[in-house]
Amino acid sequence: MKNILLAGQPGVGKTTTIKKILEYVKIFAGGFYTQEIRLGGGRIGFEIVTLKGEKAPLANRNVRSKHVVGDYGVILENIEKVAVKSLIDALKENKLIVIDEIGKMELFSEEFKKAVLSCLDSEKIVLATVTEAKIPFVNEILKRDDVDIFQITTKNRNQMSGDLRDMVWEMVKEGL
Repeated sequence: MKNILLAGQPGVGKTTTIKKILEYVKIFAGGFYTQEIRLGGGRIGFEIVTLKGEKAPLANRNVRSKHVVGDYGVILENIEKVAVKSLIDALKENKLIVIDEIGKMELFSEEFKKAVLSCLDSEKIVLATVTEAKIPFVNEILKRDDVDIFQITTKNRNQMSGDLRDMVWEMVKEGL
């Protein structure tokens, strides 16, 4: 399967697994990942980081928004201007598309949903993380015949990083 989905509880290492895989295949990849914004030892939000190096806030405790997840106001404009654009660019330019994450915050954007489906429907290799929250859009993706789902846990994350890295490398190499 060309669509690889990493599932797991928050904090188990899905993004870290993506970053370890990217150490080997970044030259072939486009898309984005998300990371925490920390201040004084505490998390105050999240940011989008594209594989081209662009950064933009995704959500922040200090942002007022009609789109809220927990304590965080979601910045819909940045999802559409940065995350969605990175996926559209990756569809045109790259063999591997990284989507981290298909989660509650990102799914406020209809444009994001369309871009995700375009990536999954394409001939490109997709490496994505998905929320474990029961969200209809994610549930539909998980039911697709063209996805492989890998459960990441604190116990298996190191082994999975290596196994997935090798698998993605072989997939990318086949397309050279």
